[in-house]
Formats: sequence, structure tokens, C-alpha cells
Amino acid sequence: MSCPVVVPHHACGVLLFSMLLSVLLSVFIQSAHAAESALTLDQAVHRAVERAPSLLARRARIDAAEQETHSASALPDPKLTFGLQDLPVDTRDAFDPSADSFTMKKIGLMQEIPARAKRRARQDLADSTLEQATAMTRSEDLAVRRTAADAWVSLWSSQLELTALQSLRGESELAVGVAKARLRGGSGTAVDVLASRAAQLELDNRIDAANADVAAARATLGRWVGEDIQFEATGAAPDFMRLPMSEARLLATVDQQAPLLQWQSREKVAAAQLGLARAENHPDWSIGVSYGQRNRYSELLSVEVGVSLPLFPGNRQDRSTAARRADYEATLDEHEDARRAQAEQIRRGVAAWEGLKARVNRDQEQMLPLARDRTRTALAAYGGGAAIQPWLDARRDEIEIHVAHVREHGELGRAWTALAYLLPEENMP
Repeated sequence: MSCPVVVPHHACGVLLFSMLLSVLLSVFIQSAHAAESALTLDQAVHRAVERAPSLLARRARIDAAEQETHSASALPDPKLTFGLQDLPVDTRDAFDPSADSFTMKKIGLMQEIPARAKRRARQDLADSTLEQATAMTRSEDLAVRRTAADAWVSLWSSQLELTALQSLRGESELAVGVAKARLRGGSGTAVDVLASRAAQLELDNRIDAANADVAAARATLGRWVGEDIQFEATGAAPDFMRLPMSEARLLATVDQQAPLLQWQSREKVAAAQLGLARAENHPDWSIGVSYGQRNRYSELLSVEVGVSLPLFPGNRQDRSTAARRADYEATLDEHEDARRAQAEQIRRGVAAWEGLKARVNRDQEQMLPLARDRTRTALAAYGGGAAIQPWLDARRDEIEIHVAHVREHGELGRAWTALAYLLPEENMP
């Protein structure tokens, strides 16, 4: 290994050895820590699904809806009736139940029997509500997976940015050392030393900001995987350059994707509510049996049958039916609108992913090597006696390109997760 600048040989060797030792120690410490607390994308997603309170709430709603299905079509509870009949109120013996022989004590049972069409409609509504609760839970499951995946990608990209900035610090230290060596040798100036030191401090500021971003991203992911765990978003990241399925496949499965999973069940709920409104035109029945006891006369048994008379449906039943029909048609139209919006979102998401993929590839294969070569050339020229400003400019540009590249890689990852977590696992190819 040779020193890229013209300084005393022993000074160059000390600088390079110190830089190499620092890098090796940093890599060793980071590798040991990562081995203890590595968290892959799949692990983060599965842990989030296990711990998400919103999913626990959804599952509880499924249990509630399932319980409703068992009683939806059951008959109402019978009623116990009791009282006095023919009690005198305007004679000398008013309100005395034993004064008049016609006064009768009654006790009985009354059972209401809703129309069979109503009970069937209520059962359909309960079944549809259970199906809707299940669909909403599946949709929430996918939302949790995507959110956790986005949080993992954010932490992963923040760590990449921090690592990229830290990898540039060694050269900044070398530049400061070279500037000081040239000053001591009489070929440099104090201005160069101050300028190289300022560039180093600017990089340190960027590293501190990147550390803060890592802490913030770790807090966001910790909400989903456990706040008490210290971890790194490490492990083999997915290949963000390839989608799990094609755009054509995504467009063909729109109705199975998270934003539309509940729409079919919502249509069934609206249809069941329309069916229940129509069933209101059917009369309800009731039957009652009572036993009466009179003073000085025989005891009596009474049987009573009642039936509701929907004689004026234009003011009640027909209007309710018309309202539920409008709701049902609105649900159909909203479903179609949501389907078109989802198809648009897929096309826009794929276009964004394609654009990001092209930029990330270009930066990786062309921009970063060019920036790296420019910085090294400028530093070598400075070591040979040239001005320091070209190196400062090249260094600043290289840092910006590194940061932009890492952030675009993070955006690529998030664009990938937006498309990769649209379908439930059982519908994935």
C-alpha cells in the first residue's frame, strides 16, 4: 500500500495504519452487536402480526359477530303477563279486588312470532356482518404487515446512510493529517488545515444527524415488534429490484387486495339490510295464554292470537325499503370506484418503483464510482501540491451522492413493500 500524497514516509504509514485499525475495530464491534440483535424483514413482519393491538381488537369483533349469528333468527323471549281485570273504581268498594264477583286475577304467557322472512333476513344480516368482520381483520393484517415492513425499511435505510457516512470519515481524517503534514513541511497553509478540519466537522454533523434518524426509525419499528428490544434491521434484505409478482398479476387480483377485501362483504351487508327492509311488509304474529281466577265464579282459561297489520306501507315500509335500496346501489358504485382507484394506485406504484430502480442502478454503477474517483484524484492532487478546494468540492458532492443514493434505496424499498403486501399470503404466487 502506498500513500496517495507527498508526505514523509513514516507519517504516511502511521496515518494509514491508524485508519485501518480504526476501521477494523469498528467493523468488529458492529458485527458482534448485529449478531446479537439482528432482525430481518420477515421476522419484523411476523412479530408485528403477533403483537398488533389492532389485530387483537379485530379478532374480538369477529368473536362478537359470531356470537350474534347464533341468536339472530331466534324467537324473542316470551313475556309473562299478570294483572287484575274488571276492578271496580267508582263504587263504595272501589279498588277492592274481593268486592265484585267479576273481578278476575290473571296470569299468562305471551309469545311474539316475527315473520319467517324477517327472521331469515336477520340471520342473513348477521352472517354478512360476520363475513365483513373477518374481511376487515384480513385487511388489517395486511395493513400491519405493510406498516411494519415500511418501518423496517426505514431503519434499514437509515443504518445504510449512517454506515456510508462513517465509511467516509477515514479519508477526512487522512486529509486533515495531510494538511497538517504539508503545513509542517512548509508546502501547505493553515487555511488548508482549517478547511479540511471544517469538512471533517461537517461530516461529523451529518453522522450525528444520521444517528438520530436511526434512533427515530428504531422507535417506530419498536412500536410494532416490541419497544423493549434493541435491534438492528439486518439480515438478508429482499431483492427490491424484483417485484414478487408482475403488474398484470396485480391488476388481475385487485378484488383480493387489502384495500378491497371488505367491499364484497359490505355489499352483502347492504343486500341483507335491503332484504330485512323488504321483510317488514310481512305481518308478525303473537300468541298468548292466560289463566283467570274470579270471586264466586269458575276460573277461566283464555287464548289470544295477534297479528300486525302493515296497512300503510307507503309511509313506513316502502320508504325504508327505498332507503336501503339506495344504500345498496351506493355501495355497488363505491366498490367500483374503489376498484378503479386501486388499479390506478397499482399502476402509479409500479411506475414509481421502476423509476426508483433505474436511479438506484445508475447511482450504484456510475454516479458513486465517479464521485469516489473524483475525490481520490483531488486528494492525490492536493498531496502533490495542488489547491485543497477541488478536494473539498469533490468530497461534498460525494457525501451528497452517497446520502441521496441510500435514501433513494429506502424509497425503492418502501415502493416495493407497497406492492408486495397487497395480497394475503395464501394468494401470493
